[in-house]
Amino acid sequence: MTQETTENKQENKKRRVVIILWICVGTLLCTNMVLLWWLLQLKSEVRTEKVIVKEITSERNNLQSDLELLKRDYEDLQASDEAMQLEIEAKKARIEELMREAAKHKNDAYIIKKLREETETLRAIMKGFVRTIDSLNTLNQTLVEEKKVLHKQLGAEKEKQNVLKQEKEELKTTIAKGSILTCFNITAKAVSFKRGGTKESETNKAKKAQKIKIGFTLGENKIAKAGEKTVYIRIVTPDGKEMATSYDEGNKFTFDKSSGYYAGKETLNYANTEISGVTYCEGQDPFVAGSYIVEITCDGVVIGSTTLKLD
Repeated sequence: MTQETTENKQENKKRRVVIILWICVGTLLCTNMVLLWWLLQLKSEVRTEKVIVKEITSERNNLQSDLELLKRDYEDLQASDEAMQLEIEAKKARIEELMREAAKHKNDAYIIKKLREETETLRAIMKGFVRTIDSLNTLNQTLVEEKKVLHKQLGAEKEKQNVLKQEKEELKTTIAKGSILTCFNITAKAVSFKRGGTKESETNKAKKAQKIKIGFTLGENKIAKAGEKTVYIRIVTPDGKEMATSYDEGNKFTFDKSSGYYAGKETLNYANTEISGVTYCEGQDPFVAGSYIVEITCDGVVIGSTTLKLD
């Protein structure tokens, strides 16, 4: 009985040992399976992470390339509008900031994504600038062409105005010439006075002459301006001097864009018909022998002349 009990105990002990061994083997087997699964899962995550990092790196590189291209595209934009050009410069500065952010956060997928979104927004804005600038250039070209046409029309109109102005000036000159009075029946005689200066007699002797009597007739002219006409008599003596009672501004007058001194003048009320006048001329110095040149001037134009010779 004692021997059987001992054998049973040993048999039971062996069974327990075997059971424990199997439990250990099972536990190790399970543990190994779990570790194997975890290892496989870790490898998968590592591979996935590598793929993600590779994708992020590729996207970052693509983003940097796109930003470089976008920057060059903005640099090619030139707007004539000052406000638009300032906005373009601001966008160029923002692109440079995005490039720095991309380099700084090269492994941050979230930030790279945000930078990509802003890059696309800047690209869309750039396309809008291009369309606007093209439209403005087209408009400017149209305006340039219209300006050329307008300048051509203005040139033609200016030429027309110049022709009209020239014709007007020519007509004015013609009228001015046509309004110049004619003078005829011009006479020049030296005279002396007797009996208190009331009776005159003609003479051809210089030493007897006291004044030169000028007679003239203004001709009919329907286009000349009617009214008072002052006729100036200019006499040049044989020694080349202008005859005048005084050589001050009061005896000076203008004619044919020149000026001189008059020896006598006569004011007539001209009514566009023939009218005659007589003027007595004298100077400061005694008369000398020789030829005297007589010019008759009206409205600033010499309208007649004659000579007088005294012995």
